[in-house]
Amino acid sequence: MTATKSNCHARSNSVPSTTHPLISEFDEQLCRLRTSGTASSSSTSVNQSLNGLKDLYDCADELLLRPLTRQALAQEENDELLDGSLRLLDVCSVAKDTLLQTKECTIEILSIIRRRRGGKTELASEVKKFLIIRKVMKKAVCKALGNLKGVSPFSKEHEAVAMVSMLKEMEAVTQTVFDSIFSFISGPKTQSKPSGLQLVSNLMRHKRVAAYFPCSTSSTTRLGYSDSTG
Repeated sequence: MTATKSNCHARSNSVPSTTHPLISEFDEQLCRLRTSGTASSSSTSVNQSLNGLKDLYDCADELLLRPLTRQALAQEENDELLDGSLRLLDVCSVAKDTLLQTKECTIEILSIIRRRRGGKTELASEVKKFLIIRKVMKKAVCKALGNLKGVSPFSKEHEAVAMVSMLKEMEAVTQTVFDSIFSFISGPKTQSKPSGLQLVSNLMRHKRVAAYFPCSTSSTTRLGYSDSTG
């Protein structure tokens, strides 16, 4: 608990004693995300982290509209913030594609089970297709995680500018959330080959996370969230 408190207040020296209400709100959202980052990678905790991340970015958007904030960020050395944000956008794209493709496979497999037609042959064919897609998605996830490690950590030289410090911390906590998401998607590394029942159970588990993103099979081109189960 002491460690959590110290993490939540690690930036206090770089923020003026009289803070804007939005900054206080930002700090609260950031602290909540850091705390939830220690939770298990369950579908519930992943959804909570995604909702918390959305609230954090909404708050940051409002802060970035302030004239004083724009003035603080109008410096050449802050280009690294843009680079970090672009990397995170690439990771978002991978997460979207991964979640949508697995969701589509899940829907098809569950549809076959509900119809009880086609027998084991059709189900086995769809499961095989799913496993092939999952293998491809796992490679994409590994590459995305490697790119995340390339995001530069918080730099103490930016502590003089509170907003820059906050954006760097937001970037770091976003990386933590995506680490958790990809860990949930990939599943345990030491897990043996899943049986049919385990596979269906995993698909149902990931379907709950995919449901966070409002998409349907008819809107594949509009969104891209899939979910490569582990």
